[in-house]
Amino acid sequence: MRPDAGLRVRVADGRLESVKVVMEQDARESPVPGRISADGLTWRPDDERLALAAKYTVDAVAVDGDGRRSARHTTFTTYVPAKRFIGYVAPEDRSTVGTGMIVSLEFNREIVHRAAVERAVRVTSRPAVEIRPHWFGGSRLDFRPEHYWKPGTRVTVELRLRDVEGAPGVYGLQHRAFTFTVGRSQVSVVDASRHTMQVRRDGELLDTVPVTAGAPKTTTYNGKMVITEMLEVTRMDSRTVGFGGEYDIPDVPHAIRLTSSGTFLHGNYWTGSDVFGRRNVSHGCIGLRDVKGGGADTPAGWFFDRSLVGDVVEVVNSKDKEVAPDNGLGGWNMGWKEWTAGSAVK
Repeated sequence: MRPDAGLRVRVADGRLESVKVVMEQDARESPVPGRISADGLTWRPDDERLALAAKYTVDAVAVDGDGRRSARHTTFTTYVPAKRFIGYVAPEDRSTVGTGMIVSLEFNREIVHRAAVERAVRVTSRPAVEIRPHWFGGSRLDFRPEHYWKPGTRVTVELRLRDVEGAPGVYGLQHRAFTFTVGRSQVSVVDASRHTMQVRRDGELLDTVPVTAGAPKTTTYNGKMVITEMLEVTRMDSRTVGFGGEYDIPDVPHAIRLTSSGTFLHGNYWTGSDVFGRRNVSHGCIGLRDVKGGGADTPAGWFFDRSLVGDVVEVVNSKDKEVAPDNGLGGWNMGWKEWTAGSAVK
């Protein structure tokens, strides 16, 4: 049975006495709620949509005008889609994040019916605040409030994508909910011309840290960037970000990802301590003084230990363009009017 066929139980005369419908899907059975019409002739389910790839069992008892009962038992199976789509969601379930966190869904297939998919995703918060969606192309859907989240906010993301048609013949697979909590506020401002980073926690200045930003030929993006990943140690190979064979460092310490294109804020032990606070020498990243293997008492270690995924790092006074809103979680660089115009539901 096709997904748009619908389910009805009818009798031509007499009346329905009882109707029991059970759906079996993914080896789990669940009753299908519904009701018999006032005239007793028709039973309808509360939810008009049939689940896909499911087996339905219907048991009905009817009474005719002479009071004679008759029972019917039937089963049918709904359409099994050949293609499914899922959304990979950030942040992680039950995580604690910074106030700049943006809920981001990356779909594994191009979404054509964007309005239908958008309606199937619900993002709410306590305390309540207006949260709006924005599409970046056909495979990414982000949600954010107008301003940074308030510390202590609890956010719930509900994915009701199962059996939603995202493109012709392509149906959603997920039906789940998850939550995350917003921690303290921390916003750090990197001044590329002054070679400093001011770290503010809940509005109060924690420290001003000397940094090195992008060199004149490989400048750092301006704008607001959100921490999306934190790695104690990682390898950085210039070939992966379009710089040929200029560098390959196997053990970069305290690496904090700011963009999907490869901008990191990270520890640096190889350039010499005289560059921090004085010169910009990187290939676009923001470097903090560190030691090989990463030191807890270095500026890089200090910042790493005080950071959360979702914290904001803003770069100013760099001789580069503003980071694109879809490069990492750069959506805070977009005004609210422009952001809300990116919804597919008009």
